[in-house]
Amino acid sequence: MKHYSGLDELLQADRAAHDYFAALPDYVREQIASRGGGVSSLASLQDYAENLTRGDG
Repeated sequence: MKHYSGLDELLQADRAAHDYFAALPDYVREQIASRGGGVSSLASLQDYAENLTRGDG
């Protein structure tokens, strides 16, 4: 799996990551974007989003 320098690079280079991120609720996107340097792959993006949304259901 390819790793990127951060969220911005990941979203520009990986269409699946971009689409996944775009489908997240606003508050989740904002939280992830505020710590985007730690998001370097689609898997880390998904893990982070799942952690943030775990209590929503």
